[in-house]
Amino acid sequence: MAYTLTKNVQEQALTSLKEWISIPSVLNETSSKWPFGDEIQRMLELTLRTCEELGMTTYMDPEGYYGYAEIGEGTETMAILCHIDVVPAEDEAAWKFGPFTATIDEGKIYGRGTQDDKGPTIASLYAVKALVDAGEVFNKKIRFIFGTDEENLWRCMDKYNEKEPEATYGFAPDSDFPLTYAEKGLLQVKLHGPGSKDFQTHNDGAFNVVPDKAVYNEKEKVAEMKALADARGYSYLDQADELVLTGVSVHAKDAQDGVNAVVNLADLLKEHYEHEALAFIADNFVNDPHAKQIFGEVADADSGALTANIAKLLVTPDESVVAIDLRLPVTADKEVLVADLKAAATTYGLEYEEYDYLRSLYVPLDHSLIQTLLEVYRGLTGDNSEPISSGGATYARTMNNCVAFGARTADVPMTAHQVNENMPVKNFYEAMEIYAHAIKALTCD
Repeated sequence: MAYTLTKNVQEQALTSLKEWISIPSVLNETSSKWPFGDEIQRMLELTLRTCEELGMTTYMDPEGYYGYAEIGEGTETMAILCHIDVVPAEDEAAWKFGPFTATIDEGKIYGRGTQDDKGPTIASLYAVKALVDAGEVFNKKIRFIFGTDEENLWRCMDKYNEKEPEATYGFAPDSDFPLTYAEKGLLQVKLHGPGSKDFQTHNDGAFNVVPDKAVYNEKEKVAEMKALADARGYSYLDQADELVLTGVSVHAKDAQDGVNAVVNLADLLKEHYEHEALAFIADNFVNDPHAKQIFGEVADADSGALTANIAKLLVTPDESVVAIDLRLPVTADKEVLVADLKAAATTYGLEYEEYDYLRSLYVPLDHSLIQTLLEVYRGLTGDNSEPISSGGATYARTMNNCVAFGARTADVPMTAHQVNENMPVKNFYEAMEIYAHAIKALTCD
């Protein structure tokens, strides 16, 4: 792609991204007057300062749930929906470079948030900066909305939608090119059951990540469990006094592409212990990230099949908890699926709790927003790929007439939520270029 953005704007954007990556804006709900912790608040304040330096007017919610920045005039508002929180770095020692020290190596910028979502957010901000420098005039208002709780419960956007008017249309730079027109519904649940005096296990991962480790440390049975793991082809670490099963971690939306270590652990433990949570997982999820035993075949042409990720398994002497992340096809009936899951849970003596739900997103392919974004993307790249559907959840679904648009190109591996998250500098610059042309087409007519 031949860049029309100046090298100066590119370098400024890269400098800002490095500064943003340095703040570990991970959820921490303890010891802070701010709803999601001091670091997320510090990140929100830095974000708004960056926007002010770019010539935008800003606003921060007094409670600290969200902020926004605006530029342009007009009766219509185009929203650019971003988030500035990140998932934890987990095992920092496994990172090639420090996760909160942005490092460029072999053409890639490493750091937590480079793909999700600080890199794409900076790219879209500096796309506007490039348009301003070129003398473009926005005859529609552009509002960047910065959420702070995207990686957890989206309480920021709930608060935003309570307090602020809805935009006319917009996009979220938090997915893939060419664009995402359909996103599955997101349902996260916890199943509660009895504890166990015979064994305990504590595997408490994030809902939206397929767990790649699961630990069992009842020493007297570790050798026996390892032998069973060998027989079933399950991988584990070479440790003497505990069993640490290993899998393949991917985003929960792609559960079929991962290997769920918690499911494999439950499968092994069920052979030695009678317990409701173990039986529920082993009977319904081994080698089946679609949970067909519970739901049957659930899929549609626009968004594909239902996926289910067993994210947590906690067993103490007093209680057990199984946490599940479900991605529901856009045409699926949530109430029917909930009834099926409740019935299955009850069969195993488990009690259902709904933890979070986000409605699905669907914007028809003939919508003018989609047609404009596709025309810009295809004209710049020569890539005529069709719009996609996704099991991922972006802020686009919080408003009408919004889609997810970039920033990852098809040749770039997905590293969000993973060790060594990175964004190729080439992808960063290309996304900035695409966003500049798209924003001009949508707001400068």
